[in-house]
Parts: sequence; structure tokens; C-alpha cells
Amino acid sequence: MSDKVLISPAELSAMIPSPDVVVIDTRSPEAYAAGHIPGAVNLFEVFTFLATSTPEGVAELRDTFAKHFGAVGLSGSELPVFVEESMNSGFGMSCRGYFLMQFLGYPKAQVLHGGLTAWKAAGMPITTEVPVVSAKTFPAQDTGQDIIINYETMLAALGGETALVDVRDVDEWVGTSSSPYGPDFAPRKGRIPGAKWLEWYRMMKPTPSGPMFKSKDEILAECATVGVTPETPVFLYCFKGARASNTFVALKEAGIKDVRMYFGSWNEWSRNPELPIESGLPFAAAAE
Repeated sequence: MSDKVLISPAELSAMIPSPDVVVIDTRSPEAYAAGHIPGAVNLFEVFTFLATSTPEGVAELRDTFAKHFGAVGLSGSELPVFVEESMNSGFGMSCRGYFLMQFLGYPKAQVLHGGLTAWKAAGMPITTEVPVVSAKTFPAQDTGQDIIINYETMLAALGGETALVDVRDVDEWVGTSSSPYGPDFAPRKGRIPGAKWLEWYRMMKPTPSGPMFKSKDEILAECATVGVTPETPVFLYCFKGARASNTFVALKEAGIKDVRMYFGSWNEWSRNPELPIESGLPFAAAAE
């Protein structure tokens, strides 16, 4: 992981003149067209791509984003900085970009802390001008694949020492909705049995510049409520690895040593009828 993941608007503003900095706006094309950071390129697929954890699915994930990141000008020497609207309104899309970089073994990547909301709050410029980009060859490697796990590894971890942490919204956790795309988008509702619920919003708090990650001690306090310490191995999941990427960054920044992600998440798990689920309130809460 890069020494410094989160950067401020002032830091990004000072970096933008460098030809080795590529600002990647992960918002929708419509939002990007309405106004973005000068020089930023648009790559909504960082957020929209639905991954699976089979060997074929992992290969598709690698090949797809090697193509996309090469197309926006990344060859291994450039520094990508991922941007979304704000840390709690884009379902973790900028952090998903960062996680993909780690998975692909890219040497460096950063996230604009606070997103476009913080950028605007700092009085920084916005443009509608679209930059001309020269495509490059992206160096996809296998060195980062230890942070991504498949459904078989997730299944084997049930009932073990690893904390399976579900960061989805409450309606998905209790099983009244299958996804952020609608209640019935996925074929089954519920959660992975034994998972602990640490809603992704809890990693952030309001500031004058918009939502920002909490401090290290605050994040560790949130983790402690579900029995997670800096020494606890953690497997994260959400619906498709976006909100979990937000939590991935927060936990790593707070010093949780072993954090990995089931990137296929509920979108994949729910579509395999052989994989177990539970729904409703957890037993302890239901008994109160």
C-alpha cells in the first residue's frame, strides 16, 4: 500500500501541473460533463463493473481494467488520483479505484479525500473541458492478488477466526433489499452467515468540507464494537466491492494489519443457491 493514500485538495492542486499525475473522475459521464477537476479523465467503469471471483472472473477483471487504465494514460510511472463526488455519496467509487490498483499490482495510487465536494469547498476550479489523452500500455501484474479472495475462501472462513465484515446498508443487512439497485436486483436477500455488520457510513463524519474519514482512533473504536482489533484478520464485502473499498481504505489507514476483500460480494454470493445465507435480525438482537 502507498505510504500516503488520502490527499487534500491543496495537495492535488499542486500536483496537477505534473504530466505524471492522472486525475481519474469515477462519477457518471453526465456528472463529469457538468463539471470536473481540470485535466481529469472520466472512467465510470471503476464503479459499474460487476466482478466474479472465479478464475475466469478474476482474469476478466484484470484484463478489463488493464485496458481501461491504459486508455486513460497509465503505464506504471504515472500517479493516478481517484475522485468521486464525496466520500459518502458515491458508494466508495474513488476508493474502489484505489483497491483495483492494489489488486493489479500498480506501484502507486491516491484518493482525493473528500472528493469533489472538498475540492469545491477549498475554492478550487471546475471545468467542462475534456482533456486529450494518449493511451499507454498498463502493466497489469499478479502481485496484488493476495488482497482479493474468492467465494470458496469466504465460505471456508465461516465460523473461523477471521472477521467477515458486511458493510452494506441496513436494509441489505437484514434482508429487506438485495442491493442498492433495488430490492429484487439480486435473486436472494440476506447476508453471509456469521458476518459482523459495520456499515460503511460509520467510517466517516461531517466536516465543513464535506464527509471525511474519521481519525485512526475513531475508526478503531468503531471496529472494536464488532470485535475487530488491529490484529484481527478481516474479510470485507458489500454488494460489488465499492462500499467495501471505502472501508478497506479506512481500516488500512487506521492500522488494521490484515484486510482483504471478497470483491464478488453479495452480487456473486446471492446468485449461487449452494452458498448459505441468513436474513432478519441476528439472533441476539431478535431476542432483546
